[in-house]
Amino acid sequence: MTINHPFKPIYNKESKILILGSFPSVKSREVCFYYGHPQNRFWKIIANIFNENIPTTVDEKKELLIIHDIAIWDTIKSCRINASSDSSIKDAIPNDIETIIRNSSIKAIFCNGNTSYKIFMKYFKDKINLPIFCLPSSSPANAKFSLQDLTNIWSEKIENYIKNKDEN
Repeated sequence: MTINHPFKPIYNKESKILILGSFPSVKSREVCFYYGHPQNRFWKIIANIFNENIPTTVDEKKELLIIHDIAIWDTIKSCRINASSDSSIKDAIPNDIETIIRNSSIKAIFCNGNTSYKIFMKYFKDKINLPIFCLPSSSPANAKFSLQDLTNIWSEKIENYIKNKDEN
């Protein structure tokens, strides 16, 4: 059965960094917001990078993103997927990433994991002329990296785009 992405991207015209996931997990679809699984480390990583408290509510999560000029969305608009397994994704239809680019100040795109990166490259590599980076997934299934490892890697990769955000 094909599942449609159930929620909208988070961004505004000042957004400078776009972080793309692949497709919402079962838990994220249940709570109808990004990175809803309690073991997913996305919100901890972002909070750690900016020395902020870890957000717990949807409003706090949105605020954390907006005040730091971060946009988030997923590369896939609809697909067939078993539970939350990216490796089971079939018949993926991409989201309209170009709309966010046109309506914001995005300077770079960061894919949260290999699936997001592969989908982006398949559908957008010749359409969107911005730096694109593949970050290790924040998913609990990515046990290879500790929270500190992920925070360090993510921070290092996006440092140039967050450190000088007022100059970009």
